[in-house]
Amino acid sequence: MLENLPRLTKNRLIKYACEALGLGIFMFSAGLFDILIDHPDFRIRSLIESSIIRRFLIGLSMGLTALFIIFSPFGQKSKAHINPSVTLIFWRLRQIKGFDAIFYVVFQFIGGALGMILISLLLPQSIKHPVINYIVTIPSSLGKMVAFFAEFLISFMLMSTVLWTNKHPKLSKFTPYFTATLITLFITFEAPFSGMSMNPARTFASAIVSNVWTGFWIYCTAPIFGMFLAGEIYRFKDSLLAFLQS
Repeated sequence: MLENLPRLTKNRLIKYACEALGLGIFMFSAGLFDILIDHPDFRIRSLIESSIIRRFLIGLSMGLTALFIIFSPFGQKSKAHINPSVTLIFWRLRQIKGFDAIFYVVFQFIGGALGMILISLLLPQSIKHPVINYIVTIPSSLGKMVAFFAEFLISFMLMSTVLWTNKHPKLSKFTPYFTATLITLFITFEAPFSGMSMNPARTFASAIVSNVWTGFWIYCTAPIFGMFLAGEIYRFKDSLLAFLQS
């Protein structure tokens, strides 16, 4: 039985490591830019009083980070999922094998945690400041159900955009830019409701360092459900279109 399992070849291990590196860089960048832009001891916060403008700057920084990862050699190698939810949906759509999907997810969690640990070691006082708080993603005062719905919605929107733009040759080359734009907008406008995660490994990375697990189940379920719905609509698009036109 074991002899029928795929082998952990060098090429496979490199792809898994690329996923770890990608999310590690994303988490390190998230912590760094959150500190530079939002920490009260840094000049930017005193110069820009508007929280929504600061969130836009953080969102723009993370959108650009995502573009860097996507277009980097290591991102190109693994296709830059850097998100267990994305990997699971691509597995559902048979764009990645189950064996690879398992290791993608494991390495995403490892890489995200290592990225967060690194920024915590380099800037321990800044990252643990109450304003930054290890960039944890937790529900707002509006409650867990609002956070769940918000995470579900943005995850559905992101995956729908990726799937439908990739389907069209003229739009597919712009998919990374659509993704970066959505990340920027979600951090700007949605973050106050849930912290803007869309990514179980991203939330885990902050939680494992801060030991703040508030509403952790939300970030392990809502992104998957949202992206799953987007994937199912995409899978059955022809049937749905025929039904709507009938």
